[in-house]
Amino acid sequence: MRYRTDEDSLGRVRVPADAYYGPFTARAVAQYVATGTPSHPDLVAAFAMIKRSAAAANVKTGAIDRTRGRAIMAACDRILGGRYADQFVVDSINSGAGTAVNMNANEVIANVALSILRKKRGAYGHLHPNDHVNMSQSSNDTYPTAMHVAILRALSRALPAVRTLEGSLSKKAREFASHTKVGRTHLMDALPVTLGSEISAYATAVSRARGGIEEAQKGLHRVALGGTAVGTGANAPRGYRKEAVRQLARISGFPLSPEPDMQYGLQSRHAVARVSSSLRNLASELGRISNDIRLMASGPMAGLAEVGIPAVHAGSSIMPGKVNPSLAESMNMVCFEISGCDHAVSLAAGAGQMELNVMLPGMLRCVLGPLGMLERFVPVFAANLVDGLTSDRKKLAERAASTPVIVTLLAPKIGYQRASGLFKESLRTGRTVRDLAVSAGLVTEAQADALLG
Repeated sequence: MRYRTDEDSLGRVRVPADAYYGPFTARAVAQYVATGTPSHPDLVAAFAMIKRSAAAANVKTGAIDRTRGRAIMAACDRILGGRYADQFVVDSINSGAGTAVNMNANEVIANVALSILRKKRGAYGHLHPNDHVNMSQSSNDTYPTAMHVAILRALSRALPAVRTLEGSLSKKAREFASHTKVGRTHLMDALPVTLGSEISAYATAVSRARGGIEEAQKGLHRVALGGTAVGTGANAPRGYRKEAVRQLARISGFPLSPEPDMQYGLQSRHAVARVSSSLRNLASELGRISNDIRLMASGPMAGLAEVGIPAVHAGSSIMPGKVNPSLAESMNMVCFEISGCDHAVSLAAGAGQMELNVMLPGMLRCVLGPLGMLERFVPVFAANLVDGLTSDRKKLAERAASTPVIVTLLAPKIGYQRASGLFKESLRTGRTVRDLAVSAGLVTEAQADALLG
């Protein structure tokens, strides 16, 4: 491999000759190797948007000349167009506060801009990663802002996936609206419900959880860009902050506004933690629903067998014909991971000191990861499991009619004590509560029809 020699504040360092990144990045990739995965594409896009917005604001305020400013903006446009993705090489868990990622972006943009100006890579005397690309900025304010934009981008894909599941559940609820079945509390027989109403409640649960996420994401609309070091706004020209955020809102498509308290904007990661906890709440609901489907599908002979599940692949390597609730099990594991990630986010959110929380890369990884899983897997879960659920209406109705617990509906007329006796007799003899109550003269056929349905 051929190398060039770049220079930074620590001295000279070898950089691959064809790399658009520079010395800071070259040093960083040797140190940060925890995950083996580079910056998330949404984070790369967010930084390109931020650097472009900053350059536009710097040009407008006269802080940078138009030639350099326009070259930086053009470089950012190329990155947003999908080029140079392989140049963002810093590990997703890196230096505190994400300084390495900010500098990776500064160096790549600087060298792309230099090529636009027909200069050699590393010719930083013409256009410098710190002096020009990072002008009026600090890692202190750019990384928190990039976190917000990256998460908003990921949410814009994950939330429609969740809505897809809501639609599948609602459709299935309508299909099963007249399928009466035994309800259950404590996993024991309870009053009859319909399979449709049960699944409709699942749709409501997912919808409410999605609403919580949408409410939480509003906190991400306030960004720290312009706060520079420790929220002071040092080295940023007058008017820069407002213009930079305006430009970022325009290019990102999100209703962004400056955080009113810039020191808070760097100290606290409450907005990110709130989104993470709302994802955990959704995971709790999705996990519960998945477990219910697994229980209702158990069987086919020795379980509940209340719903049939589509066979997406052979269920067993040794038992022919076996169909397992594999997608529901997979959803459970996704939900466990989301919950674990939220715990990590909570720890990181509380680990900041004084004017800056430095646990940002880890927090971001633990939010973007779950959002990616939801985006990819929830539509598969909806299409290949929920949409394919089946039910034997006649069998469900027979079970609902035979369960002794329906004696609850007679209790107001015959009293709790007599009702309890009928329950026990039904279990002992196998006769239905209806038959026993009519035979004993406790109710007439007409009354039984009215009370028991």
